[in-house]
Amino acid sequence: MLSEQDRNIIKATVPVLEQHGATITSLFYKNMLNEHEELRNVFNRINQARGAQPAALATTVLAAAKHIDDLSVLAPYVNLIGHKHRALQIKPEQYPIVGHYLLQAIKQVLGDAATPEILSAWQKAYGVIADVFIDYEAQLYKEALWEGWQPFKVVSREHVAADIIEFTVAPQPGSGVELSKIPIVAGQYITVNVHPTTQGNKYDALRHYSICSESKDQGIKFAVKLENSYEHADGLVSEYLHHHVTVGDQILLSAPAGDFTLDESLIKQEKTPLVLMSSGVGATPLMAMLERQIKENPKRPIIWIQSSHEESRQAFKQKLEAISEKYDSFQKLVVHTSVQPRIGLPFLQKHVPSDADIYVCGSLPFMTSMLGYLDSLHHRNVHYELFGPKMVTVKA
Repeated sequence: MLSEQDRNIIKATVPVLEQHGATITSLFYKNMLNEHEELRNVFNRINQARGAQPAALATTVLAAAKHIDDLSVLAPYVNLIGHKHRALQIKPEQYPIVGHYLLQAIKQVLGDAATPEILSAWQKAYGVIADVFIDYEAQLYKEALWEGWQPFKVVSREHVAADIIEFTVAPQPGSGVELSKIPIVAGQYITVNVHPTTQGNKYDALRHYSICSESKDQGIKFAVKLENSYEHADGLVSEYLHHHVTVGDQILLSAPAGDFTLDESLIKQEKTPLVLMSSGVGATPLMAMLERQIKENPKRPIIWIQSSHEESRQAFKQKLEAISEKYDSFQKLVVHTSVQPRIGLPFLQKHVPSDADIYVCGSLPFMTSMLGYLDSLHHRNVHYELFGPKMVTVKA
């Protein structure tokens, strides 16, 4: 429990965090990863290099400072980050390491302005905030479908677009994981743990991939887009999976995670339209959602809005055409940006009903544009998943 004095000190640092937060968190990651090289096996180097991870942490720290009087306000952030931490197998013993380097970075950036009183208050506040995450993540570990990293065998791989492969993986005998007992929740993701030796890599590489089908015929299905740019190790894992992992190979997975799921109260009804909007490989979790909705209630109006660069790179094109031919309630709107204008405000005004339940997934530029448009159109029932640290889209 923080004293009133400590809470007042934390709140007084909000303007400083708004001005220097990204600098503090960037220095934090640099110092910590230089002195704890083993943590490079956990953190995504792409997000580090692009500044996404420091920006996401800066937003989280700022939100905690603003709401230090009532940390229950942080519940949505704790839920989001907690799922990621459990999927990455972040453990309680790692939190003190983070706390040490966060305080060190605050002191380095603020210099003499970081008084002993400020550092003491933040040390106490970090302990309280860390306990919130540790307690929440403990429950997620209890609920996980299996413990730690377990071996799965690749039983099939299929191109669902020119640059996207759908992998199907099944648990290895002796792992303690039974495929028949794994509930597939449309919208969740699995986390892959591989050790590519390409691009001079020396570390484990962990990546989240959305489950792309409710069906578990043969195994769990997830799709991977081949990233073409290798700057800052971009494409390290996708290139490894596309070019080096084949049928019969083994990869490690942690249990499914995430709360980007359909609103259960609306699945059975036929009034509120379901809108599924994606760009590129962002179609993967929405494909699983589409399958579930059709399976449980095919009469509900469904509007599928999909953006891809060109027809050959449109994910799940054949599956979507088959669904479109079979179900009158399904409307498919596809935009190929190489020959058509990008999705904009007039498009959404025309095609997205005002009362729709909307799910959006894709790249950061796509998400930023779509969320902005939907907000300007006063859509409030909007759910989204970002391929990257989602906290960068949050306003603390």
